[in-house]
Amino acid sequence: MSYLDLEAFLQAPMATEPFQYSITQGFIRPATAQLVRADFPEIEHSGLLPVEATQPGPHFRALISELTGPAVTAAFSRKFGLDLTGRPTMVTLRGRCAEKDGRIHTDSEAKLVTALLYFNESWEAQGGRLRLLRGPDDINDAIAEVPPDLGTLVAFRRSEKSFHGHEPFVGVRRYVMINWMASGLAAQRELMRHKISAQAKKMMHYA
Repeated sequence: MSYLDLEAFLQAPMATEPFQYSITQGFIRPATAQLVRADFPEIEHSGLLPVEATQPGPHFRALISELTGPAVTAAFSRKFGLDLTGRPTMVTLRGRCAEKDGRIHTDSEAKLVTALLYFNESWEAQGGRLRLLRGPDDINDAIAEVPPDLGTLVAFRRSEKSFHGHEPFVGVRRYVMINWMASGLAAQRELMRHKISAQAKKMMHYA
């Protein structure tokens, strides 16, 4: 079973200013979207988690396997004009959002390409909508705003101008983030940082 619509991704428009980005609705095939959403793991605290630190269901595991497979890497390489073959990937999940999340940033230099794939039902809240920004100082100076609806994909090439963030939101906000990394060491370092942070937040949640 194929969960992802790579043709929809390849056909989606690509913006180049002020940085490369593309938004794809329906990146998860509609016939499978509810299956993978139901298998998204329960996460009771904020922060990014490595997949192996969670307990997803079988459809979600299969989607992650497809997402990290060679066909997706080839599609992203073609889309961004950047050879990602052989580059290590880092996959993390978020299940909940805290008030401090969403601050404007560009991602670390260790990340070549970032993709965010959302797993929420129709999003009504004003906060929590990803904004791709013209600069680092104003969350309202957006070139695009993306509700984190089920199956929507936002992908961008990391640069010194790839500013993004969202207005505050507290509650359930589910997504998978996949990053193609500059090196395996960088991926290991980032994952370790997320593991330590997640453990600390889990202890605080149950304190």
